[in-house]
Amino acid sequence: MSLPPLVQPADHLSVDEVRRYSRHLIIPDVGMAGQKRLKNARVLVIGAGGLGSPALMYLAAAGVGTLGVVDFDVVDESNLQRQVIHGQSDIGTPKALSAKASVAEINPYVTVVVHEERLDNDNVMRIFADYDLILDGTDNFATRYLVNDACVLLGKPYVWGSIYRFDGQASVFWATAPGGTSPCYRCLYPEPPPAGMVPSCAEGGVLGVLCASVGSVQVTEVIKLLTGIGAPLLGRLLIYDALEMSYRTVSVRKDPECAICGENPTITELVDYEAFCGVLSDEAAAAAVDSTISVHTLADWLAARDRGERDFVLVDVREPAEYEINRIPGSVLIPKGEFLSGDALERLPSDKQVVLHCKMGSRSADALAIVKGAGYADAVHVGGGVAAWVRQIDSSQPSY
Repeated sequence: MSLPPLVQPADHLSVDEVRRYSRHLIIPDVGMAGQKRLKNARVLVIGAGGLGSPALMYLAAAGVGTLGVVDFDVVDESNLQRQVIHGQSDIGTPKALSAKASVAEINPYVTVVVHEERLDNDNVMRIFADYDLILDGTDNFATRYLVNDACVLLGKPYVWGSIYRFDGQASVFWATAPGGTSPCYRCLYPEPPPAGMVPSCAEGGVLGVLCASVGSVQVTEVIKLLTGIGAPLLGRLLIYDALEMSYRTVSVRKDPECAICGENPTITELVDYEAFCGVLSDEAAAAAVDSTISVHTLADWLAARDRGERDFVLVDVREPAEYEINRIPGSVLIPKGEFLSGDALERLPSDKQVVLHCKMGSRSADALAIVKGAGYADAVHVGGGVAAWVRQIDSSQPSY
């Protein structure tokens, strides 16, 4: 169903703006009134990464008058495969500032407000208060629940997108939308997945162009909401399979038992989202206590092993494609899935200490819990994984 326009129109468009937006102005559904609404709109984009890049570029091109950018990270070379708002010369530059510069090149009539900080409970309500609508380009569950809850409490629309490898999803969550039947993110996902079950893009990868596909859907939804045209994805989840080139939608109903937007909400203020989502499972966190070594300790152990003074097996629990990119010398590859199935235990020696590592430490902690449960009491894992090894020990290897 169509909704009333989210914002009032600006007073006027300049001659230069009319020329710039002429292809919008001749669309009857948009027209002069719709373009003036876009000019008067204030949209916050969380993350200037894979989804935030195309979103910011197309929102700027469309003439959204004020764009806020929340990002505390800096541009890394591994970002450039998909984060198209940044370029080679931006490596090492804060993403929010790089994005602001790119937006200025796309459309000098757009004002960019930079929030170069990590979004958290202390600043989210203050930052969100100044915007009409929130577009989420993050890739972690803790931030998604934080954004959703803040939007529900403030009554703001939340345009959400998700990407992983070849799969994308998008929807609009607005618990206080006219009609009173629209769901929030918690109605779709009441609980986060178990810690470690869903890899991030940094662990599992993402097809670069998928970001453009999903990001452009998000921008389309933003434009529809701001101008009051079309039927937004309220109560619908769009699912995109790039390999099959298929789009489908499934209905999402408002959950009367929802913890924050239901009939008797139990969440009436922001909560501890890191604890709610759990960076590590309880088992992994317990296993890692006093069983985590640094990459410098590992380097010393490997040198001692070469001298015959220490004996252990170093196991890389990443996927084969990751193992081809970089590796710690002397490691053997046994992917995490084999630990989950139990097959890995048959490949571990019973007379040697087991040392596990992954890219950053979370997957190896999960595997460590399994190994310790199987009786390898002296097993350890490497904090920071191969990413820390490349940064601190062997910078000649590529990072990813």
